[in-house]
Amino acid sequence: MKGANKDKLFQWVAGIVLTIGGIMFVLPFIWMILSSFKMESEVILIPPTLWPKDFTLDNYTNLFQNMNFAVYLKNTMIIVLFSFFGMFLNAMAGFGFAKYDFKGKESTFLMVLATMMIPSQVTMIPVYLILNKMNLTDTMLGIVLPSLVGAFGIFLFRQFMTTIPDEILEATRLDGASEFRIFMQIIIPCSKPILAVQAILAFIGGWNSFLWPLIMANNERLYTLSVGLSLLKSQYGGNFALQMAGATFMVMPVIIIFIIFQKNIIENYTTSSSK
Repeated sequence: MKGANKDKLFQWVAGIVLTIGGIMFVLPFIWMILSSFKMESEVILIPPTLWPKDFTLDNYTNLFQNMNFAVYLKNTMIIVLFSFFGMFLNAMAGFGFAKYDFKGKESTFLMVLATMMIPSQVTMIPVYLILNKMNLTDTMLGIVLPSLVGAFGIFLFRQFMTTIPDEILEATRLDGASEFRIFMQIIIPCSKPILAVQAILAFIGGWNSFLWPLIMANNERLYTLSVGLSLLKSQYGGNFALQMAGATFMVMPVIIIFIIFQKNIIENYTTSSSK
């Protein structure tokens, strides 16, 4: 009986500690979001206020009128769309490694996996020089091309697709289906869990793209939201309300997507990695 009471007391204490920790973690995000609707004079008040006295959308209006955030948003969405196309290519490569036998299959797959051990910063200069020789610097194609496919995505797709029974594919081939039709009508529907995870990761990666667009773009017409946010900090360092609006506009889509799909991210990502 005493042991049960101790366990119950421990659960209550752990729950209280985790609740307090969660509130302390979320509070800065809440303050950032609410501050984006404040006037600058209210943001710099000491002690700070949590709830805005007068809600205003002037900060968001300034982002799109004075900071070209519409251009940054368009560029970011283009990168996100190309990330989804790259996810499709990763799926095709994973299907090839999972369901086809060809000469050098294992060694090629090991080479793909080996690239995961190389930090992206190491390959940036060689990739930049190659794209410069191809006259792709300061172009959107030069920005999206290096990250179109990745070893990590190929690995996850390959691990998941190996669990799809070969008998289903053979039966489809006997019915006269082409390999591309098998991929589109059999493999893709069966791979919805890993596709959901990869789609979320592709969106977050494309939405947060910063370093490579900053290197490749020579002017603002190719900047992304992350680069624009950094530019906002350097040009309007004293306007904290405007910075809060920019940070909120940048962070909120990622937070919303994570809240909605966190179950897919945690469960399917862990399951696919262990297969």
